[in-house]
Amino acid sequence: MKTEGYSIKDLETLSGIKAHTIRIWEKRYDLLKPERTDTNIRYYTDNDLKRMLNISLLVRNGYKISKVAVWEEDTIKETVLDVAQSKNTDASYVDRLLLYMVNFDNVNFYSLVQEILEKYGLEDAMQKIFFGLFERIGTYWQVGSIFPAQEHYVTHLIRQKLIAAIDSLEVTMHKGKNMLFYLPDNELHELSLLFYSYLAGKAGYNVIYLGQFVPFNDLEKMQLHVKIDFVFTAFISPLPKEELEQYLAKLKNVYQQQKVFITGWQVRELEPKLPRNFKVVKDAGEFKKYLG
Repeated sequence: MKTEGYSIKDLETLSGIKAHTIRIWEKRYDLLKPERTDTNIRYYTDNDLKRMLNISLLVRNGYKISKVAVWEEDTIKETVLDVAQSKNTDASYVDRLLLYMVNFDNVNFYSLVQEILEKYGLEDAMQKIFFGLFERIGTYWQVGSIFPAQEHYVTHLIRQKLIAAIDSLEVTMHKGKNMLFYLPDNELHELSLLFYSYLAGKAGYNVIYLGQFVPFNDLEKMQLHVKIDFVFTAFISPLPKEELEQYLAKLKNVYQQQKVFITGWQVRELEPKLPRNFKVVKDAGEFKKYLG
């Protein structure tokens, strides 16, 4: 758990149940029993968080809180498993993945990821489930509701699946075009970049993948070594709008003739002013249309 424990705001963020409602449930049903620090600040433990995640899943699936609140923990867990097996919607998949992540439940996490991939295929699984999962994880991480090891745990597995899919592609390059994929030198969230590079490789482009933390000077040097037809990058980590626009202007000076694709949470949130040859990629379907 976090060193200082979880606040009620953390529980609200992770479970989706409003803090006001959690307090009411505590008083009315004795649902949770928060502990207190030496300075009398309330906090919740890992077990409290897990209990709240389980209960929120059941309540969202039609169970009355008055009924669930009096159940033993084993009954709650068994019912959650029953619901999980019968409710295979996109939202319930994300809920279950988050629950397994918090518990570091390796067996169930791996099993559910495989079930999702078999049901949707890689492309739809990434768009319908895994991107939604990582958006929620990113929000929780920024407000301090989860710690980095939990994010790394999930990222590692999905990254493995993407790399395996990329390795299985035949390098045909029937488009005859080079597409450069990279992340700026302050950016480490790689999954969307890997996924879009997979789509480009599958469509027959020659993918030049540089990965994370690419110094800007290296982008300038690339021009001396290989002809670049397209550039793709992503901005996930928080940064000021002015800083993002300055970076895009610098990138425009390096790649003036190429089409530059950008994506990521910060692009959607900040809506930066774009150079003329830049294009925001909203989703995989849109990008596939550009790929032809």
